[in-house]
Amino acid sequence: MLSRRVLSKEEESETTDNEVTKEDQDKINDFSRIHNRSKLVQDELDTKNKEKEDLEEVTTELELADEDEPVQYKVGDTFYAVPLTTAQKLLETSSSEIDEEVTKLEDQLSTMKEEMDSLKAHLYARFGRGINLEG
Repeated sequence: MLSRRVLSKEEESETTDNEVTKEDQDKINDFSRIHNRSKLVQDELDTKNKEKEDLEEVTTELELADEDEPVQYKVGDTFYAVPLTTAQKLLETSSSEIDEEVTKLEDQLSTMKEEMDSLKAHLYARFGRGINLEG
């Protein structure tokens, strides 16, 4: 069931007196665009972190493997039998690449958050409770 909050006269006048200018609308659009893009970047970051955990788990398991036995290493959709040392080097390379990608995505997310915070501050100062940028 929906409930409505009754605005006081003062709050009501705050929301109706502020005319939305083109500049305001552009900032609202920018906020929305950045917010949507940040969700996609966060999803990609979560995926990369999961891949990183999986690689760490495989690396740990390979420490227990017999050095004389070849190891099945997946490249694309195909598994190849490679010596243990080669598999460990390949995993190390993959882990380094994932670490770089994670760092890059975290930096992007941080930059987006700063931009959104700046836009939020401006828009809340302009419209007060007449705008909702949470969500």
